[in-house]
Amino acid sequence: MPALPEDAADRHVARWRGHWVLENQPYDDTVEAVVTRMGSIMRHLRDHKKSAAVSVGLESHEYETLHALMIRDTPGTASPTTLADELGLSPAGMSGRLESMERSGYVRRTTDPGDRRRLGVEATAEGIDLWRRTMAARGSEEERILGSLTAREQATLSRLLKRIALDIEAGPTVADGQRTRSTRPSSQTGPSDS
Repeated sequence: MPALPEDAADRHVARWRGHWVLENQPYDDTVEAVVTRMGSIMRHLRDHKKSAAVSVGLESHEYETLHALMIRDTPGTASPTTLADELGLSPAGMSGRLESMERSGYVRRTTDPGDRRRLGVEATAEGIDLWRRTMAARGSEEERILGSLTAREQATLSRLLKRIALDIEAGPTVADGQRTRSTRPSSQTGPSDS
């Protein structure tokens, strides 16, 4: 395989390698390059998600709210409290957001016929259509950027990232400042293993 051209992560690593600020500090070029590239990819996807929402007429926060409504066991419906919790908003912040989105025609607030005190939120047909169009634009970009890898490379990358994600989800167990638990298999043979 021919050498790849230099990217922003390579330039970042070269800038910091041997820098006096890091004197007597551990610095691993590979770890720094991986983390820098992951951050760059996530920024790209976050920015694209915002522009995909804007391209269909949604604000980013409106898309996030519709997304939270649509990806649940009861697609398109939830309580305002549940939405506020999932989106990290105060009840007042959620109420203001829903009021604005209701005026725009993206959601409607409902009451439970059996208990008028119980409120709900439903995505409207227009809100669902805008969410689907944003999802399609996001999916196209995700496929485009991963299209630079073969199907096998994508599967390998997915496995490697899953190992990192599982390690994060497990949380660190620290004894005397050392990690004592990891999800890394003891018989790891390398990144291209099956």
